[in-house]
Amino acid sequence: MAEMKIPYSRVLCDGNELAYVREVLESGWLTTASKTLEFEKKFGAAVGARHACAVNSGTAALHLALEAIGVGPGSKVFVPAMTFTASAEVIRYLNADPVFLDVEYGTSLLTTEILEEAVRRFPEVKTVVVVHYGGQAAAMTVEKGAGILDVCRRKGIRVVEDAAHAFPSRRGGRLVGTFGDVTCFSFYANKTITTAEGGMLVTADDRVAARAKVMRLHGIDRDIWNRYVSDKPSWEYDVVAPGFKYNLPDVSAAIGLAQLERAEALRKGRERCARYYMEALAGIPGLDLPKLQVGFEDHAWHLFPVVLTPKAPLSRDRCVERLADRGIGASVHYKPLYRMTYYRERYGLNPADYPNSERIWNGCLSLPIYPDLRLEELAYICRSLKEILSARGGEEAV
Repeated sequence: MAEMKIPYSRVLCDGNELAYVREVLESGWLTTASKTLEFEKKFGAAVGARHACAVNSGTAALHLALEAIGVGPGSKVFVPAMTFTASAEVIRYLNADPVFLDVEYGTSLLTTEILEEAVRRFPEVKTVVVVHYGGQAAAMTVEKGAGILDVCRRKGIRVVEDAAHAFPSRRGGRLVGTFGDVTCFSFYANKTITTAEGGMLVTADDRVAARAKVMRLHGIDRDIWNRYVSDKPSWEYDVVAPGFKYNLPDVSAAIGLAQLERAEALRKGRERCARYYMEALAGIPGLDLPKLQVGFEDHAWHLFPVVLTPKAPLSRDRCVERLADRGIGASVHYKPLYRMTYYRERYGLNPADYPNSERIWNGCLSLPIYPDLRLEELAYICRSLKEILSARGGEEAV
């Protein structure tokens, strides 16, 4: 029998979530209304963005962002291979094509060097989706030399940031949400803050914000709440584009407001776990820990990804099984998109063209990391992993 039962993910909703949801239920207005507007205002202020547009998923935010900056049929968009399919599928929604890029080993991030080489090979590509993997911000700007933004501005490339993992994250003293043309966040149930399902698009571009807000609700020029509180008849509106159904309900926004109030405390709770892992797991043969390019305090710590190297006594899959036998949940982030049937077959992709991603994929697994993970649980996870990766543990796993 397992000594403990530790799930991979555990949602913490011990703030004002119930109180704010009750307010919505008692108001008699459950869909997009005042709570959503308040959430947009407060989230935008939290990241320093001029505009914030709440939507029903991070995927919806990415779709709206690409559509608003003009991606369409015939467009090509750079996207890292080590990411969830949403980062690439939204490109296909618009009948455009993803151009997959390798990532840096140790961070799973795009780098300036990778992007510069891609621009040299594919000069026709004018958009990039930058994924801030695991909660660590990519090198958008750097003190000396060229950051990702410098390359993009020089080459006329629009920048959409996939920040599904990255609230609140900083790089060079700036919060993610203030770098690129548009930034997209996810509030899925296991994210750093949650609305159960939901997302947010933020931008400093007035035109992009206006387009996204129209397109998130059927292309109608007035949102429901505006029509409800206005002196103008609620039935009187215009459809200015064939939009989508991406609005965030007030019930979800109420949860988000309560989570936002404690976002930094929640982040510090995950940071505590990350610091423990980094110290307790250091120096284990066959195990590579995540490479940090920012301070612990500037990392959102959505994931704690490790990589089993060829020196490990057992495979990644067997390691995950052995952890499960001990009651410990683990996950894998990610199977690279060039290995997924749709992308592999449509674009004729070869894993050999992505050596760093392959190296990560062959051994990557993510350990539990959430604010209320107890000290004894962390100790048990680390002790279990050490035992599994010991010579004896590897022999037992064969």
